[in-house]
Amino acid sequence: MPMISRRTFAVLALAGTAAGMLSGGASAADKINVGIIPSLTSHSPSIIAEAKGYFAERDLEIEFVSFQSAQPMAVAIASGDVDFGMTAISGGLISLADKGVIKVIGGALQETPDIEGQKILVSKAAFDDGVKTPADLEGRSFGITSTGSSFHYMAHKIADGEGFPRSAISLKPLQKVPAVIASLQTGQIDAWSIVPSIAGNLTTGGDVIEIGNISDYIDNYQVTTIFTSTANTQEKPKLVERFLAGLSKGMADYNAALVDKSMSEDKTAEIVAAIHEYIYADQPLEKAGPRIRAGAMRMSPGAALNLASVEDQLEWFKSEGLVPDGVTMDKLVDPGFVETR
Repeated sequence: MPMISRRTFAVLALAGTAAGMLSGGASAADKINVGIIPSLTSHSPSIIAEAKGYFAERDLEIEFVSFQSAQPMAVAIASGDVDFGMTAISGGLISLADKGVIKVIGGALQETPDIEGQKILVSKAAFDDGVKTPADLEGRSFGITSTGSSFHYMAHKIADGEGFPRSAISLKPLQKVPAVIASLQTGQIDAWSIVPSIAGNLTTGGDVIEIGNISDYIDNYQVTTIFTSTANTQEKPKLVERFLAGLSKGMADYNAALVDKSMSEDKTAEIVAAIHEYIYADQPLEKAGPRIRAGAMRMSPGAALNLASVEDQLEWFKSEGLVPDGVTMDKLVDPGFVETR
């Protein structure tokens, strides 16, 4: 589908050189807090943008705030403790959007036909017990962080695609990604779905087996989105523009270094080292580096947002009674900052 621009994103790229001329709620050297989840490489673009000075070019001083899952980050955005987040859409985020306090403003991680996407995994015990394909997940347990998480959504899309009731997958909320990983490795849960950077590492040990791809069940999935407070979109639009302009350069570097592999090895190594400051920081670089490089998925160029995918997710939340029926795309999304499709 053609790209439709409501607020030409190219203009935002000039924000750094025109920072002194900006007005409407943003001032030089604005200090902002950005949420990240240290166990997910999908948060790398904001780390790259900070390390390479793309935010500083736009007079933004960044402090990263760590979370273990998407939902607490949305709450922190609403409370004002965090200014910007970049995670999967959760029930909590949508409910806060319905209350008028949060807006999705852009797209981040996305499934694309040219790049390997999220994998469907099962424990070795489940595989040996006959779970060889996603169709065999009927009657099996599936790990999620929380009700209304992206993992919950993916589990139900697998059930829909295979034609068995959503209720036939037994969801196991485990709160944190590391807890889901441990439960899968030890056979306490049967299945999970996760980005290839994590999936690839899990399947190398023999305790976890890959049995399918999420792209077979969800078309052009907008895996993660960028969001901020409604107050920021209304009262500080120039601040939002400056943040997105810096972040989009971090996304471009991420794609060049780790997805398209068009960046030189020396520069790629610098990117990986910068990411490692926050992602897999509890491991030495020689161990974390290959994990950061492996299985990278594409970031939406220019933080473009796939509205069709977001709407599909919203309708799923409604169908499960996880959010109010009255939530609309207008309440959830402010499409005026980036290109949409």
